[in-house]
Amino acid sequence: MSKTLVLGGAGYIGSVVTRFLIEAGHDVMVLDDLSTGHADALPAGVDFTHADISAAGELFAAQPYGAVVHLAAKSLVGESVVHPSKYWHTNVIGTRALLDAMTEHQVPRLVFSSTAAVYGEPEQIPISEDAPTKPTNTYGATKLAVDMMISGECAATDLSAVSLRYFNVAGAAKGAGERHGTETHLIPLALDAVAGKRDKLTVYGDDWPTPDGTPLRDYVHVADLARAHVLAIGAAHPGEHLICNLGNGNGFSVKEVVAAVEQVTGMKMPIAYGPRRVGDPARLVASAQRASERLGWHPELDLTTMVADAWAFAQSRPSATDSGDTSL
Repeated sequence: MSKTLVLGGAGYIGSVVTRFLIEAGHDVMVLDDLSTGHADALPAGVDFTHADISAAGELFAAQPYGAVVHLAAKSLVGESVVHPSKYWHTNVIGTRALLDAMTEHQVPRLVFSSTAAVYGEPEQIPISEDAPTKPTNTYGATKLAVDMMISGECAATDLSAVSLRYFNVAGAAKGAGERHGTETHLIPLALDAVAGKRDKLTVYGDDWPTPDGTPLRDYVHVADLARAHVLAIGAAHPGEHLICNLGNGNGFSVKEVVAAVEQVTGMKMPIAYGPRRVGDPARLVASAQRASERLGWHPELDLTTMVADAWAFAQSRPSATDSGDTSL
């Protein structure tokens, strides 16, 4: 029986995806270097190899694998601008080695964790997969480079591949949630602020061309995202690279997220408004029509549920905090 390899399965999204794959009947092996993941985030009893992506070929040589779910990457936008070489090396060179190993050992299917950052400043809202790709940071550029490599590999080797371009992921599921050492995501930062684990939430700009003056972003629950990975494994045909956006198709402003956090927690949040940051778009909202048509996927969980699940997870364990501010 072939196995499914989850690269980065000890991270936030990877640990939830791993649980959903096991629940769907997959025999899973997780490979993670634990540079940002956590061994105790893995579900009990799952096969685990502590190594970086270069060890995938050794696993393929040991037994047959039917699919790879690739979530291993460096993903901090700001760091990618300051230290681009780390991102090109890990995200691009690492994935090139993975694709070579998959070809050598005839692993037929790949699901790749891509990102909305490949689009940069959108020209139209909602953003479809046919929108121009103009990343504004190294992180987005490396993910786009990998998407391009995968397209070439599918054409040359009959690999079946799906790239899932995430928008903003939030929430928790099946006992797994966000535990980043350097937190840049709005909802966990807002929860820390309302709980007194940071002195305030900084919002960059309240004069954007949006209904309430704060940026709009598309949020998707991590459980919905994980379901999409399970569906994606069987979605592509040999020689096809299918690219799907994952979002709910509706934007929520920073103020709307703050209101949801205050509603769920019953506490008032300390907020400071700063100037707009260069490069931040006013609106980022996905069109997920292709995911609906090709994967049979629809987001099911709303913003309040995302916040409530994230809050319950945060309350269940002590969380590390730092001085990072919201990226929105």
